[in-house]
Amino acid sequence: MIRYALLCKKDHEFDGWFRSSSFFDEQVKAGEVSCPVCGSQDIRKALMAPNIAKGGSEKRGTKADAAQKFSAMMMALRKHVEENCDYVGDAFAETARRIHYGEEEARDIYGEVTPDDARALIEEGVDVAPLPVVPPRQAN
Repeated sequence: MIRYALLCKKDHEFDGWFRSSSFFDEQVKAGEVSCPVCGSQDIRKALMAPNIAKGGSEKRGTKADAAQKFSAMMMALRKHVEENCDYVGDAFAETARRIHYGEEEARDIYGEVTPDDARALIEEGVDVAPLPVVPPRQAN
């Protein structure tokens, strides 16, 4: 997999992972890559610093290390949302719709929603994303 730093026509920066350079080109040409900020499909690669592999004497991280790092990132994401967004509980779908249609002041929210309601929101064009489920830490 190749990670590219990407820019849209409005210079919003984001990352994307692709199977190969040619696969990136094919997806962009087909309009399958879009800016997560504005939705633009006019995407180009940004200037990136090369990632140089270290010598073989260095110990590589294990799968357990990678899983632990990933879990820490998910916990940090959830914590950020909980600390910076309004919790609306099971009124999430209704509140998200009111915000989307301008019936309520725009703000970041999170809450509870059924899978069917989440699908309906997505079909309506309401921007939603699931929060990672973070299991409670086990006592050692």
